[in-house]
Order: sequence, then structure tokens, then C-alpha cells
Amino acid sequence: MHSTSITNTVYASSQLDLPTDAPATFNGDHFFWSYTEEPHRTRRQAIIKSHPEVTKLCGPEPLTKYIVLAVVALQLICAVCLQRTPVFSLPYLLTAYVIGATANQNLFLAIHEISHNLAFKAPMANRLFAVLANLPIGLPYSAAFRPYHLTHHKSLGVDGLDTDLPTSVEAFFLDSVLGKAFFCTFQIIFYAIRPMMVYQLPLTQIHLFNIITQVLFDYLLVRYAGPSALAYLIISSFFAGSLHPCAGHFIAEHYIFEQQPKNAKDAGNLVPVPETFSYYGPLNMLTYNVGLHNEHHDFPAIPWTRLPVLHEIAKDFYADLPHHQSWTWVIWQFMWDKEVGLWCRVKRKEGGRKVGGWMEDELSSNQQKGQGDARVPGVQ
Repeated sequence: MHSTSITNTVYASSQLDLPTDAPATFNGDHFFWSYTEEPHRTRRQAIIKSHPEVTKLCGPEPLTKYIVLAVVALQLICAVCLQRTPVFSLPYLLTAYVIGATANQNLFLAIHEISHNLAFKAPMANRLFAVLANLPIGLPYSAAFRPYHLTHHKSLGVDGLDTDLPTSVEAFFLDSVLGKAFFCTFQIIFYAIRPMMVYQLPLTQIHLFNIITQVLFDYLLVRYAGPSALAYLIISSFFAGSLHPCAGHFIAEHYIFEQQPKNAKDAGNLVPVPETFSYYGPLNMLTYNVGLHNEHHDFPAIPWTRLPVLHEIAKDFYADLPHHQSWTWVIWQFMWDKEVGLWCRVKRKEGGRKVGGWMEDELSSNQQKGQGDARVPGVQ
């Protein structure tokens, strides 16, 4: 990543009160504990003040639904074509890795877009369409992903709320080259199980609909195309969250790779540490521009097609932020660099709150007008 002054990467973050017992409380781990507000709200306000036209970029992107339908069709065609191919044969596994994993990673990130109500104007249409996009993934997850993900936005870095954060147990036991290699290989499983270990979601109507629809789809696929067809979809999902170039975004988005000052982990340090990182390379074409991650967190209601426009308009805010050049290199460096690992995340004890319930429209693109951030869709 490009080196840059840490103080230039966060714009006017608000300082939180430092607990008097902070050193005693956090000496047991090696995370970067922060006592400043997460940087995106502050930078969003500064960008809107300097470039008010960016708010016009918010709202659904019609192209998304057509891409989703095409990728769903592609995966179903591949699954049916491989129904008589041995699962452990080279053609089967190569297709699952090259085509299937890329396609399912695309669908993971389509569901990410849809979770912000960026495929349709109506929230209900987005919830139902996410279930459709979920079908080739093989396991139901779209309904649960949304509240966990929106809480990640609302509570970035907050311990016990942001389920994107590794736990201390993970960081302790996987703090080695082999441990990090294990994490990178099976990270899709960590991301699937960890949220339920942090806090449980209530079972709602959309969760039941997601589960029933997926089970019915899987049953029909096995009945008419055979178990190899379903295995193709599930193996594709595993590869998509394993040692695959597109899977680098999971690590690249919020893990700290740059060397920080020696006092960065001290409880009394109030200099903000960068905690979100963008990537501007070609793999964004396959992943709904998820690499533009600072831009996405600043304006979660701007769809993937307009994030590059946001970047160009507000380039004075983004040009100096540290960013990644390669997702493949991110995975390699994460595994082999002794200074980089699961401890390299910013955590905070305060702020944020859970976002849950299937009618919850926070951080969506269909909010009512209000004051402050509430006037900007997707940031309330």
C-alpha cells in the first residue's frame, strides 16, 4: 500500500472519553483499541459540505438485477453440465474454482449490494430478490447477512456488535503462518459461524422464507440434476471464500497492513489508526466495485456503478488514503508477514447499535428525509 501520514487518513474524528481503567482492561490482547469515532461519518459530512452533488448519486442501480439473473443462470447451467462429471476430477474442480467461485463471489457481493436496497426502490423487492441471488450459493444466508452487515456499518469496530471483527480466541490460536493459512483457506466458514457466536438474530419471516426456498431449490436440483450439481454450487461457494483472488477483499477491507507507530496499541493513544482500505484494481469488475471500500462505507447508499464517480468527485478526500494494489498479494502478505495477522484490526468499546428485523430499513437507499445525516440516504 502507499505510505501516508496516519493523521491524514481520518478527517476530524470525534474523540470519545478514555476509560480510566483502559490499560488494565485491554492489556490482554493485541488489537488496536480506538477511542475516536469511526472515520466514515465525519468524512461523509466533510465530503457533502465540499461536494453536495454527491448525494445525487444515491439510489438503486437497475443494472444489478440483470447481472444477478445472468450469473444465477450461468451457475445453474454449469451445475447441470457437470451432473455426470466426477466431483474430484480436474475438470469439475477447475470449473468450480475458475467459474463457480468467481460467480458465487459475485453473488455474495450482489447480496451485499441488495442488502442496502440498491437493486430496487421497494425494500420488500430487495429482500425477495436477495433470496433469488442466494440460490446458487447452496446454503441460505442472505436474510441473516443483511442485519449483521448493516450492524457492521452502524457499529464499525465495536466489540460485540461488529461481527466482521475476529475474536480474541481466533487471533490467539491463529497467530502463526500455519494459523493464518488455515484462516485464509477456511475464512468463509469463519464468516459464516462467527456472527452467531457473537450474538444471535431473531428468526423472522424473511429468514424462514430464505431457508425454505433454499432447501426446496436444493432438493429439486438434486432430484432432477443429481447430487453432483448441488455439490458444484457448494464447492464453488467454499472456493469463493478460500484461497481465491477475489476472496482477498475479505481481508483487504479492514485489516491493517502498514507499520504503525510503536504507541498505536497503547490505551492512551488518541491518534486514529486507519481502519478501512480500498482497492482500485481490475477485480472490481467482477465484484461490484467492493474494492472501493472507503467510498462504500462513507456512502453506503451509492450503488457500485457510481462509486467510481464518487471517488473522482471527492478525490481530494481519497487520494492520500492508504490502499491495496492487489488482493492476491493481500492474501500472501497476510499469511507470511509476521507483523500482519488477526490482531491487526481496530476495535472500540463504545458506539453503534444492532440493526435487525426484516422490515428494518436503516442504511438503505429508501429513508425518509430528516436532519443531519438522515437527509442522506443510507447513512442514518
